[in-house]
Amino acid sequence: MKIGILISGRGSNMVALVDAVANGEIPASEVAVVISDKADAVGLAKAVERGVETLVIERRGRTREEHDAEIISELKNREVELVCLAG
Repeated sequence: MKIGILISGRGSNMVALVDAVANGEIPASEVAVVISDKADAVGLAKAVERGVETLVIERRGRTREEHDAEIISELKNREVELVCLAG
């Protein structure tokens, strides 16, 4: 199963999920992408350290619908099957 994780800050929950996938606690899965709405989210660096692709999709200057549509598009491009809100 391909997992996408949305974060906004430190990424402690994201780290737990990525590590659980890596050590087999969440079997037959991979974390395909970590997305944050904040470019300075500390969790992005933690994801990169673990070899996970990251994206920043800022909301500033756009409607909620436009922002959500871009996130959904990026998740679909990576064939994400499960989205975890971890921030």
